Amino acid sequence: MTRWTVAVDRSRCMGTGMCSSIAPDHFRLEDGTATPVNPSVEPADAVVDAAESCPVEAILVRDADGTVLAPQE
Repeated sequence: MTRWTVAVDRSRCMGTGMCSSIAPDHFRLEDGTATPVNPSVEPADAVVDAAESCPVEAILVRDADGTVLAPQE
């Protein structure tokens, strides 16, 4: 099964908690910034929604081949 990779640029993250509210199974706040619960996830709309909702685009979601799925340009 295809898996996605999820990364958070913690130097950009403002710690709004939007990602952890939208996808609590995939993101948590740690020391005031977001971090993925697991950097490798099953494809899930909530992960893309969280990345698209990040006000500073600190979340990057990639497909198995490296294609950026979110945030969209």
